[in-house]
Amino acid sequence: MAKNVKVYSTSTCPWCIRVKQFLKDNNIEFENFDVSQDRAAADEMMNKTGQMGVPVLDIEGEIIVGFDQERIKAALGL
Repeated sequence: MAKNVKVYSTSTCPWCIRVKQFLKDNNIEFENFDVSQDRAAADEMMNKTGQMGVPVLDIEGEIIVGFDQERIKAALGL
């Protein structure tokens, strides 16, 4: 079953690019929010994490800050 995956990122962040490529490589659909362009998404991310660091993943309500491949795999059931 597909999981609801949100990625909060910026276009210039190398870890953001890596995390999105990782999801694509594993055929995981995700919604991307560029927090450098989308103030509402940036506020939403801040409310979830209390910080401005990217990338942030929200996988079915589980918040993962950074490209923590093992936690991402576990949250996705990979």
